[in-house]
Amino acid sequence: MDNKQLRETRLVFYQDLVRDVNRLLREFLKLSNAKCAMLVDKEGHMVTRQGVTRDLDMETISALVAGSFAATKEMARVRGEDEFSVLFHQGVRESIHVSTVDKETILLAIFDDRTTVGMVRLFAKEACRAIGTVLAEARTQPRRVGALAAPLTADEARTDIGPKKR
Repeated sequence: MDNKQLRETRLVFYQDLVRDVNRLLREFLKLSNAKCAMLVDKEGHMVTRQGVTRDLDMETISALVAGSFAATKEMARVRGEDEFSVLFHQGVRESIHVSTVDKETILLAIFDDRTTVGMVRLFAKEACRAIGTVLAEARTQPRRVGALAAPLTADEARTDIGPKKR
């Protein structure tokens, strides 16, 4: 898929969509007792996050999780599966639960010993279903138009914004 086609087909996360996803992430955190929840696209970009994240490099974690998910998808393909939809990484102090929301997004949960992997997995499954429904609905909506509604192109992103220095 070339860049133009990607820009035209990719879901744009407008403020109201992020607000709805954040509400679902907060509900997930409350029910599961996880520390942090993130929605990440499969290219490794963090879409949004909720919970305790002050000492985490979220951009790096997003990229690594997407890479891990891509590698695991390839392992599934080799085994004759479409994908393995859930990953779990257990650490000494914290663990990570990763699950598929839809074909473009991943839910990441970071949790510690205040909860169990079973609780996180149970409520992650519900959260993925709810977030997937919100994203599917957003994909049916027409794209917003106007200069401020569309994402920046690469050239626009490189342009200086603001008053010109004389």
